[in-house]
Amino acid sequence: MPNPIVSKASTTWNGTLFEGSGSTNLDSSGAAAFDVAWSSRAESHQGRTNPEELLAASHATCFSMALSNELTNNGTPPTQLQTSAEVTFVAGEGITGIALSVRAQVPDISAEDFQKIADGAKSGCPVSQALQAVPITLDASLA
Repeated sequence: MPNPIVSKASTTWNGTLFEGSGSTNLDSSGAAAFDVAWSSRAESHQGRTNPEELLAASHATCFSMALSNELTNNGTPPTQLQTSAEVTFVAGEGITGIALSVRAQVPDISAEDFQKIADGAKSGCPVSQALQAVPITLDASLA
């Protein structure tokens, strides 16, 4: 059985929800620190990030990894996958949906087989599974 990997991030928040701000750090890797504020979540990004953007980055990465693995297991490894994720947040409602989009360069695969594999990767992606409380759409095509 593989050893579990625990990834850690932390946030320091100062002040009230609406007037305050903070910083989110990727503690495990030390790769980045991001400024956060309510206004970047509910109004406009203003050069800061928000939880939904971080979820979108995680989802796009996880889905790309899952799809790459599924395509390789099919005997049709990808040359390149360009994946984006859009997480929609509505103040007062929460996260209302996620839209995944992938454009792929995959030699020797039909569009139909690619779509079937992409749908399976969406279902098998651990982040998709964790976020299944909201609708997740997928637009997958070969480049």
